[in-house]
Amino acid sequence: MKEVDVLVIGAGPAGSIAAREASKNGAKTLIIDKKSEIGTPKRCAEGIMDGVLERVEITPDKRWIARHIDGARIVSPNNTSAWFTSENLEKPATGIILERKVFDKHVTMDAIRNGAEVMIKTEALSMKKENDYFLVDIKGFNNEITQIKARIVIGADGPEGHVGTWAGIKTKVPADEMESGIQYEMTNLKMEKNDTIEFYFGSVAPGGYAWIFPKGYDSANVGIDISSVKANKSALEYLNDFIKNNPATKDGQIVEINAGGNPLCGVFDQIITDNFMLVGDAAGCINPITGGGIDTALESGMIAGRVAAKAIKENDCSSEFLQEYADYVEEHIGKKFRKYISIRDFLYNLEDDDLNDYIEALNKANITTLSTKSLLKAAIKISPRKLLKLRKLL
Repeated sequence: MKEVDVLVIGAGPAGSIAAREASKNGAKTLIIDKKSEIGTPKRCAEGIMDGVLERVEITPDKRWIARHIDGARIVSPNNTSAWFTSENLEKPATGIILERKVFDKHVTMDAIRNGAEVMIKTEALSMKKENDYFLVDIKGFNNEITQIKARIVIGADGPEGHVGTWAGIKTKVPADEMESGIQYEMTNLKMEKNDTIEFYFGSVAPGGYAWIFPKGYDSANVGIDISSVKANKSALEYLNDFIKNNPATKDGQIVEINAGGNPLCGVFDQIITDNFMLVGDAAGCINPITGGGIDTALESGMIAGRVAAKAIKENDCSSEFLQEYADYVEEHIGKKFRKYISIRDFLYNLEDDDLNDYIEALNKANITTLSTKSLLKAAIKISPRKLLKLRKLL
């Protein structure tokens, strides 16, 4: 039996940065991941805003930066575009598109350099609590089943993971808050701007949106998220229709396919218990409006790792001690996401005609900073009666 202070299950950004912080602060830390290659398959559009990496102490590296991004384009059902780039914003909304297959490995390697151990192609099979530790059954790449004894387990196994349930935490997502997503990485595209991310709303993607996130001068991640309870076709059918009817993508070729579920319920009510924490997507740290979660995965993982190391030093792995992590997530992520759920429910239920009116007006509005708050403020001025109930959320 292998014994560690902290076992992290899942080597995505949240798990790896949690391991980095735990090991850097003195805890004997092990990461396991069931995949044979960290970072594959990717499960996101790979975009983050500038400043995110610096806040979690990751130095940007050109090896995993696919594209620098300048702002966004929002497209209505009738193809009216509202552009928000450095050309018309006082404060540019800039960011980067990651190459996740390289980035995720980079974060894991950073954890290793700070003392963590990593085991890939190693799957967690089950977990049980005994006294003040967990026993986790694992299957390695040689199919041998062994056990790990850990004082603290950090569940970082993504939106469809099982580790939280094993720890007794309810992580079931209601059907109306689970999006179905599919994405192609494509090339031979003809984008108007190959450094601006694009969002398409309305019946093109019921209960969600379609996107184009550039990764090169003629390549991009092109995808769609839909609400399974609002759609009458599959996500694949909606995506193929979107690509066929969009001038930028209709002649493109697919080089990679990614698919999966995307929970938009916000942070789960419970993300800790004795000797256990959930981080990243596994904790529900996914933006309920955009479905993005790299930034909050890194942030939640960093704090969880630090709190785990502190718990080991103090020899107190109780939920009361780990509450410091849960309180941080509530204050910095959970509160904001609960507001976003109300905004999402309103926006994703708008008819195409309303969306056409709003986006056309946004195109004419004097918006100087691109944010959810600034867009909603502009929309309220356009139609104060319809958006009155959203005022309190701002």
